[in-house]
Amino acid sequence: MNYLFLAITTSLTAVGAASDEHGANTVTLTAETFEDSVQGKPNFVMFFAPWCGHCKRLSPTWDDLGKKYNTEKAEVVVGKVDCTQHTALCSSQDVTGYPTLKLFGKGVQSGVKYKGPRDLASLERFIAEQLGTEVQDVEQASVPEALTGLVEYTDVTFKALVPNGRHFIKFYAPWCGHCQRLAPTWESLAKTFEHDKSVTIGKLDCTQFRDICTEYEVKGYPTLLWIEDGKKIEKYAGDRSHEDLKKFTVRSLGDDADNQKEDADEPRPPIAILTSENFENAIERGYTLVKFFAPWCGHCKRMAPTYDELGRKFVGHDQVKIAKVDCTQEVNRALCSEQNVNGFPTLYLYKNANHIGEYNGDRSLNDMVSFITRHLEHDEL
Repeated sequence: MNYLFLAITTSLTAVGAASDEHGANTVTLTAETFEDSVQGKPNFVMFFAPWCGHCKRLSPTWDDLGKKYNTEKAEVVVGKVDCTQHTALCSSQDVTGYPTLKLFGKGVQSGVKYKGPRDLASLERFIAEQLGTEVQDVEQASVPEALTGLVEYTDVTFKALVPNGRHFIKFYAPWCGHCQRLAPTWESLAKTFEHDKSVTIGKLDCTQFRDICTEYEVKGYPTLLWIEDGKKIEKYAGDRSHEDLKKFTVRSLGDDADNQKEDADEPRPPIAILTSENFENAIERGYTLVKFFAPWCGHCKRMAPTYDELGRKFVGHDQVKIAKVDCTQEVNRALCSEQNVNGFPTLYLYKNANHIGEYNGDRSLNDMVSFITRHLEHDEL
């Protein structure tokens, strides 16, 4: 046993001497040393590839974990295996993606795969659960430091804080282009409400905290949810301008009578303006008739007054939205192509995010109303 610890310590020292971006305080395991290490004590192992972006992002946390547990008295070894060098070992452990985290009991060659959040507290909690020990020195959850009012949640702080109060949260992925474009506006929204204690504006990285995002049925990025006392109240599907997000927040807070009167005096626009950024959210529930158009199109111009009247006809209807997409805007070109728009105007009807028909009738108000009501009546039969 002393020889094993000496070998581990020697390996750790060698790793520390080298510049290892995947953790100077973790033990480098190879096909030759892996079995001996597992025989000596439990091992928590990261199977990684040097080029893997997720591995690189995890490495500082993994290094902190190693610094805490790779001591003579610790009950577990925190190690790592480079799968580009030890392919046979990684294959034998069913490693199909990076990083793969597995905890091996003492003398056990088949480990338990870790699938939870990748923050330090969650990793420590997993070790404690698997070994049946107390979690050492885990910090109590507290409100994360906010940048201009914007709270960036972790697994621990989300579970501790979101079950109480009102929260407007952006669920996102760092690689998502729409998320990146929304980021400055979201920070501005947080700045607007930073002194309002009745709401928290926050964000959660779904690539790190998958379980939470799954629990809240996040299926695309960004997803903006209004949450009260831990329960999802509403998914925001409007325009993503600062002013529209602010109005939604004020309305959701149900502020004083002046604000309510201001909202009441401002009627809902009869036609929802959709873009590639809010299209999926807008058509997610109920029926949505969408006009794909071009501003220069003569047929579109002639149809516009009747279409506006159609929108007013269904204002306040809980199952029907009337909307339009300008296909000449650069942000919408890919959307119009994906929806197979080959001419203007094109009118498609969607039900619960599914395309269910194209309107090819007369462009009179009565005919368009009949087209929609036929679908509604069919559902009620």
